[in-house]
Amino acid sequence: MTFTIAIDGPAAAGKGTLSRQIAEAYGFQHLDTGLTYRATAKALLDAGLPLDDEAVAEKMARDVDLAGLDRSVLARHHIGEAASKIAVMPAVRRALVEAQQAFAGREPGTVLDGRDIGTVVCPHAPVKLYVTASAQVRAKRRYEEILGQGAEADFEAIFEDVKKRDERDMGRADSPLKPAADAHLLDTSEMSIEAAFQAAKSIIDAALKKN
Repeated sequence: MTFTIAIDGPAAAGKGTLSRQIAEAYGFQHLDTGLTYRATAKALLDAGLPLDDEAVAEKMARDVDLAGLDRSVLARHHIGEAASKIAVMPAVRRALVEAQQAFAGREPGTVLDGRDIGTVVCPHAPVKLYVTASAQVRAKRRYEEILGQGAEADFEAIFEDVKKRDERDMGRADSPLKPAADAHLLDTSEMSIEAAFQAAKSIIDAALKKN
């Protein structure tokens, strides 16, 4: 039986970096589920289709190729904005959750990160992590990341954007962002990525011994 690690948390908490590191360390396959929403949005934008037609968006969601998710392309701001519009559509969520659940069955194991992995996509995963950090810290990380790429950034605007996104993710009716009841909480506000990885590793190793 495949071993699944479910990782949830708000934007810029460090869950993506941590998920990739865990997948590499254990030789597991990794899926950033947020990219599946972005890929659906990009397909709609590329085809010049509206972002408010649920039936059309669902069709695009069912055609998403999980092997062709290019983070560098899909990370663009306008794609993220479009993704947030279709991510609230129940039919789109259902289609992508089915694809994500199929991915979770891959051998020898999988790491999925997103907003509703431990609660909706993989509720029976043997390891569930909820990675978080204060909104201030997450905005600062995003701000420094943008500056590091040689672009200009406005910290206050980013801070407001982080808070707005949290509200949207935690307040939506369908699959709101929240820790699963049995998730291990990792607050990375004062934690290096290496310390977060070691904390996660001890939880995963203990679960693997039981499995």
